[in-house]
Amino acid sequence: MSFDYVSAIHNAEIYDLAIETPVSSAQILSHRLSNKILLKREDLQPVFSFKVRGAYNKLKNLTRGQMSKGVIAASAGNHAQGVAISAKKLKIHATIVMPVTTPRIKVDAVQAYGAEVVLFGDDYNSAAAHADQIAKKEKFVFVHPFNDRDVIVGQGTIGMEIHRQIAQPLDAIFIAVGGGGLCAGIAAYLSAMRPETKIIAVESDDAACLAAAMEAGRPVRLPEVGIFADGTAVAEIGNYTWDILKDLVHEVIAVTTDEICAAIKDTFNDTRAICEPSGALGLAGLKKYILEKGVLDETLLAVQCGANIDFDRLRYISERTQTGEKREAILAVTINEEPGSFKNFCQSLKSRNVTEFNYRYGSSKAAQIFVGVQVTGDVDRLELIQDLSLQNYCVEDMTDNEMAKLHIRHMVGGRAPKVSEEQVYRFDFPERPGALINFLNILGDRWNISLFHYRNHGSAFGRVLVGFQALDNQREEVRVFLDSLQYRYVVETHNNCYRLFLGNLD
Repeated sequence: MSFDYVSAIHNAEIYDLAIETPVSSAQILSHRLSNKILLKREDLQPVFSFKVRGAYNKLKNLTRGQMSKGVIAASAGNHAQGVAISAKKLKIHATIVMPVTTPRIKVDAVQAYGAEVVLFGDDYNSAAAHADQIAKKEKFVFVHPFNDRDVIVGQGTIGMEIHRQIAQPLDAIFIAVGGGGLCAGIAAYLSAMRPETKIIAVESDDAACLAAAMEAGRPVRLPEVGIFADGTAVAEIGNYTWDILKDLVHEVIAVTTDEICAAIKDTFNDTRAICEPSGALGLAGLKKYILEKGVLDETLLAVQCGANIDFDRLRYISERTQTGEKREAILAVTINEEPGSFKNFCQSLKSRNVTEFNYRYGSSKAAQIFVGVQVTGDVDRLELIQDLSLQNYCVEDMTDNEMAKLHIRHMVGGRAPKVSEEQVYRFDFPERPGALINFLNILGDRWNISLFHYRNHGSAFGRVLVGFQALDNQREEVRVFLDSLQYRYVVETHNNCYRLFLGNLD
């Protein structure tokens, strides 16, 4: 690394657009993990991402002639916004090529800054190749999102601010890596000014291009990358960034989608801010580092680097958070197909909170239940499985089964040809600990349960779809009984949706 990044960072003139972001203490998470955890709040930048730093520094270092021709960039979103707002500030024409998978919120933001947007390709590399073609044809200056010294210098101002803002020793800093510009800039500065601070790079496990380069000893292209953390979905580390990172990064940590989702929730709990997946990578890596190494009483900082997330993605993130926190066990359990066995199984869970319960009558002898149970961690999950096994239940752990979490939990049901005289009801009951088992106790064993679907969504009321086997001449008896429960309910037996997807068509 022959270039003097530290001097360049000191001389970067970006603060007429970018802001010096605060360092926040994550007090709730610090208490939970017994370490002092800090967050560098780059989500508070004008474009809700650190990318404005590098983009603005790059554009301010262009010649007048280059500015007059215009600039072009390729980006999954945050760099695009950084270039767009920087170009607007400096009155430069900007064209941005974005993958077609880019969240709508980022496309709209870029257009709002007056840049011309071209949607092309499924990932950054496809978009970048197209942008390069346009740049050559139109004589635009290509503004690379990470593999550029001026961009790296701009991102490195974060390291300068951290050094100035934190007086006490800093044991380690955790930085998201896509192409490596953010991590390279911070590492170049902090390694010079605080050599005792460990630089920990964090990648999504399905886009780990830095780890691949470390293993190969040179940048290598991944055959494919996952796009859940779209801001860091890069197939190959940059040459300039690699020149820095190969010598200055102490460790590379890969995190899963579930771990990223859990970190988004942790950020929200401490700051009431919602990170985008790439923005939470640093914290996800920090948590994993603590848990795997048994770290105690250290000062650790995660760069919270972005908050440009589509609102529509929050449902998926919330769904995956429980397993990402190791707070939910997903189990497939076999029980006897007989009246009362359903309730008996719930009672075998004792005081544990049930988060999900799905069942459909399958055969006359055995029933398969898909159940989610709140646990405190991996040890508690294994103890739960052992406890159920000792009670003679056949249990299969689905907690890490992607098919189960993505699809099967939403598909348990279907037709039950051997079920006759089925009546279906939808219930609402106040959601509180133990509410589900109380509901089952009240239902009792009078009628066989042939269908059951429950998911705790965190709302004030639990919602359950229940099927009973009851003869036609018992319907009035069922109605009187259900009225006596004082739960709100709706009769769904004649609902066309039930007839088409759950009931028998004959």
